[in-house]
Amino acid sequence: MNLNYQQFRYETAESLKMALFQIRANKTRSFLTALGVIIGIVAITMMGTAINGIDRGFEKSLAMLGYDVIYVQKSSWSTMGQWWLYRNRPDLKTEYAAQLNRIIADDPRSELSIAVPQMSTYIATAKYRDRNLEQVFSLGTTHDYLQTASGALSAGRFFTPAESAGSEMVCVVGDDIATGLFPNESALGKSIQLKSRKCRIIGTFRKQGKFLGLFSFDNQIIMPLGAFERIYGKNMFTTIRVKIKVQSRVEPAKEELLGLMRRIRRIPAGKEADFSINEQKAFKSQLDPIKNGIAVAGIFITGMSLFVGAIGIMNITFVSVKERTREIGLRKALGARRQTILLQFLVESVMICLIGGFVGLVTSLSLTFAIEKIMPDFPVEFSLNLVMASLAVSVLTGIVSGLAPAVTASKLDPADSLRYE
Repeated sequence: MNLNYQQFRYETAESLKMALFQIRANKTRSFLTALGVIIGIVAITMMGTAINGIDRGFEKSLAMLGYDVIYVQKSSWSTMGQWWLYRNRPDLKTEYAAQLNRIIADDPRSELSIAVPQMSTYIATAKYRDRNLEQVFSLGTTHDYLQTASGALSAGRFFTPAESAGSEMVCVVGDDIATGLFPNESALGKSIQLKSRKCRIIGTFRKQGKFLGLFSFDNQIIMPLGAFERIYGKNMFTTIRVKIKVQSRVEPAKEELLGLMRRIRRIPAGKEADFSINEQKAFKSQLDPIKNGIAVAGIFITGMSLFVGAIGIMNITFVSVKERTREIGLRKALGARRQTILLQFLVESVMICLIGGFVGLVTSLSLTFAIEKIMPDFPVEFSLNLVMASLAVSVLTGIVSGLAPAVTASKLDPADSLRYE
């Protein structure tokens, strides 16, 4: 057994040397042969990179929403854009949060922890001297907001219960606001103009990034609810943010919140609710078709490229067998076994595919690096699993495409092969 193992090692080493010699001797032919594999590996790695990046960006975005926070709103996230389904629903009221908190406080078995009201608008404009920022996300809430938010302060503080109750004209701003209006100075203590009102900055948030690459959490101004109403009025989009006690018990918490909101809005049994309770799962259901579409397209392109590449490698390997028929005959006449000849051509085929795989990986890494530089907000992630999968696919393609020519070469008759011209 040890002798057989030593012989196998020797034959494999010799096959590798011969394969490298043949590839170096026919560089152009080897590259063109491997081109299909290169395209296939680029396709599969870029597909995996895109899916990994989407997953990473999506999880980061969900963390911004809060895994332990559910939202009471007029419309549903699962049917975003279909506003006509909810236009006749009555608006939510910020007072619902206080009613929910009273009920939660009286029930020690409640799945809910705290409810926080929020009013918001996307039409805000923030000004400081000669600098303007358009389309700022302005939000009014209470001092309890941070209990339901993931953002952390980089400087200053959040507004106090007294400032919240007194509707003080103070605010906490996102990183884009702070750097956009105050590029070379601290934003703390400065007063920005929102419509006809002045609002003093008492805190700034750390940079958080964009939600799903679209809405930026750094482009927001948060202030006491009463101050928000003074500036923008009361007819703005209202949300009740509800924090749950145990993150893993989202469904029971949603059921409880549904019952409490029906009770608060006095909706009789059997009648459909005129509000929606939203959570991150709605975004997941919308993301899955996108990921599946990318995967199907990537698999199709990869399959076609690898199929073409495998046919090309098989064809060139058959040509190589024909060109080296006398060499095969001579080696067999000197005692080479069928397994040795088979291994020689199989190793050559696998080597071509592995070289194609390496070139494809380098190309994909370069493309990923370029995308990160050109579009930093676009989520891409190149993982070690993709590298291993690509190399495995390359080896498998080499074995499949080289097996038939290798078997043909191993079955050649030594006498006929030596007479071959």
